[in-house]
Amino acid sequence: MNSMSYKGYTAHIEYDERDTVFIGRIIGIRGIISFHGETVADLQAALYQAINDYLSDCAERGIQPEKPASGELLLQVPPDVHNRALIAAKRAGKSMNQWASEVLSHAVHAGE
Repeated sequence: MNSMSYKGYTAHIEYDERDTVFIGRIIGIRGIISFHGETVADLQAALYQAINDYLSDCAERGIQPEKPASGELLLQVPPDVHNRALIAAKRAGKSMNQWASEVLSHAVHAGE
């Protein structure tokens, strides 16, 4: 995935051949924050401006800005999967949290 990050927010970047412009959209939040630029430098400046505008708007309205993933994940799985994961973590000499974090990280990077 082509991406850019700023202040903890990550944007997915695509190139639109028809309009010859890079288009970015912040991912990981419900709100829609998008921006564009003709060059990478323009795109980066537009990302910074979009995030700064979003944070300023939230402050002016007195609301908390949405944050991307907090790092806490509540997950429900079938009991047999949970049991097998506990066994795998124990065999690896890790806590369930450490083991699950490594497995998820590996799966995410394998899909890139």
